[in-house]
Amino acid sequence: MRPIRPLFSARRPRSVRGRTTPVAAAVALGAVLALTATACGPGEDDASDKTSSSATVGGDDTIQIPDNIKEKLKEHGIDPDKWKNGEWKNWDRDKWLREAKDFVNPIIDGLWDSDRMRDADKNPGGEVDDNDISGDQGVTDPTPQPVQAAAVASPYHGSAPYAGKLFFDGPEGSMVCSATVVSDPAHPGKSDMIWTAGHCVHAGKKGGWYRNIAFVPSYNNDGKSVEELQGAPKDEVAPLGVWWGDWAQTSDQWIEQGGPTGGAGAPFDFAVIHVTPEKGSTGKSLEETVGSSLPVNFNAPAVPDISQLTAKGYPAAPPFDGQKLYECADKPGRLSLNSTDPTMYRVGCTMTGGSSGGGWVGQGSDGQPALVSNTSIGPVTAGWLAGPRLGKEAKGIYDSVSKKFAGQ
Repeated sequence: MRPIRPLFSARRPRSVRGRTTPVAAAVALGAVLALTATACGPGEDDASDKTSSSATVGGDDTIQIPDNIKEKLKEHGIDPDKWKNGEWKNWDRDKWLREAKDFVNPIIDGLWDSDRMRDADKNPGGEVDDNDISGDQGVTDPTPQPVQAAAVASPYHGSAPYAGKLFFDGPEGSMVCSATVVSDPAHPGKSDMIWTAGHCVHAGKKGGWYRNIAFVPSYNNDGKSVEELQGAPKDEVAPLGVWWGDWAQTSDQWIEQGGPTGGAGAPFDFAVIHVTPEKGSTGKSLEETVGSSLPVNFNAPAVPDISQLTAKGYPAAPPFDGQKLYECADKPGRLSLNSTDPTMYRVGCTMTGGSSGGGWVGQGSDGQPALVSNTSIGPVTAGWLAGPRLGKEAKGIYDSVSKKFAGQ
């Protein structure tokens, strides 16, 4: 079995152009897994001179941090004024907000401009879960044949309006993943929720929450090349706006076990983010803005009963450049990392880092399209992707985020 990694991508500072090479770690099945989140990283100039605004947009040019976020920062010994002036770049472990209750993500208006978005390219025991696929625990099917990733037809808003690109900052710089607009049971037809991988929001057991998390639906809607995007205005790469995460949740298993390399935590590598528009409320939700969302199927059938799953994402590691939306359609197989964790879905696909977190579209209980999984890990050499089966843990996170904003 070939080495595998989580599909995120990250970039080193511009003065150090090289790409990060994942360090492989031995795991069950004798596989060497390198969790590569689809995120692109550092390489950006100091953003402290960027114009900033608050979650409730202010009239001056500084970040107005809401009082509740100021208090959370103070609890960790962080001066909110210093945070506004660039302290968010301090990734010292003692300063890296880690626990679920610690998530903060003040809007920095203009931080994610078109150039910064274009240049981001870094990829970041217990009992058997009764909600797992019956009889599949510990079973791994033969490695699937690679399926060549196909370009999604542009404009993306017409062919996959629920798909988009996720941007965030980590210790190595600006990073990217993929994400999907999902339905919100508390706000039918008016969802502000997106689905992605856990490793696209939280670094796992040796880190904490990433920062400046923002979602761009229909990123580069017209599918233009890197060259064509040079100097492009922001509304060309982000035609439906930039939406900042004001809350995120991932699984306890990912927070306690996950990391940039190895397979630990991968069967629980999922996250839900609630978002708000960068420029303040327009009176329309994210779902109304993009015109679509996918319901989430938390009881998808066993592998033998699924004819096809379609994984979508913005792969950023070579030979891709992160600017275009791709997809792979394949009949899934099973991948078991150990006998105590849920079995994962696996499909043949040549997408690389950056596609992490992208939605896997299958059928819901009503036979209509639904989100069934998300890209979590894949081999360093590409060829296939694996994603978690969404069970009770995933539903618990989804329901929690929905309820948190139910009255708003």
